[in-house]
Amino acid sequence: MRRAGAVVAEAHQKVRERIAPGVTTAEIDDVMEEVFQRHEATPLFKGVPGKVPFPAATCVSVNEEVVHGIPGNRQLRTGDIVSVDTGCRLGGWCGDAAVTHAIGEISAEATKLLEVTQATLELAIQLLPVKKRWSQVAREMEALVRDAGFSVVTGLGGHGIGRNLHEDPHVPNFVSKAFLKNEDFDLRPGLVLAIEPMVNVGRAETRLLPDHWTLVTRDGSLSAHFEHTVAILKGEARILTTL
Repeated sequence: MRRAGAVVAEAHQKVRERIAPGVTTAEIDDVMEEVFQRHEATPLFKGVPGKVPFPAATCVSVNEEVVHGIPGNRQLRTGDIVSVDTGCRLGGWCGDAAVTHAIGEISAEATKLLEVTQATLELAIQLLPVKKRWSQVAREMEALVRDAGFSVVTGLGGHGIGRNLHEDPHVPNFVSKAFLKNEDFDLRPGLVLAIEPMVNVGRAETRLLPDHWTLVTRDGSLSAHFEHTVAILKGEARILTTL
């Protein structure tokens, strides 16, 4: 899985070098696809079933778009925040990661949102080796977000990952009674998780756009998204989607 994760990390690095005002969201997807083709890796997002199969290798979500934004002709502008999410399969194993970028100078509120969301992911990774159950991690993630005055998106979460992009268990970024009763799980060596906090400046609720994929904040507030594929080993958590 480390091999697939390294390719995903390289694709994100190439986007980081390319992303700027005036670049279109389709150009971001092109950068990702070029990296995957060069490594003979299969993009995981393209063709995902739905009312309309997802048409791209990358989800590019701008400002109030939470996740699953479809790349197209939209040009990025100074002040935008842009979540870029992608994954690939290489040698039969998968990697998945997301980063939210600031385009030029952004507002103080947007800066805080990115900092808090990234810190939430980092907190989860730090806690994996020292907690026994995922609910213990998710509770601290949720508290960090709420203490900052923001909201955790409750309709979405992370997931197990391995031979396939989405595997059990479901990995929420908050704790509910239903999760504690039916879905909570042990943090044991050998488990690999795609951990992906999604955080809104305003309320947690989202709505689906008519393209059947893009989820936006219901109140129009900004949203950020960070994700890594992380393996739990004995006494440590190893990030697989880095260079």
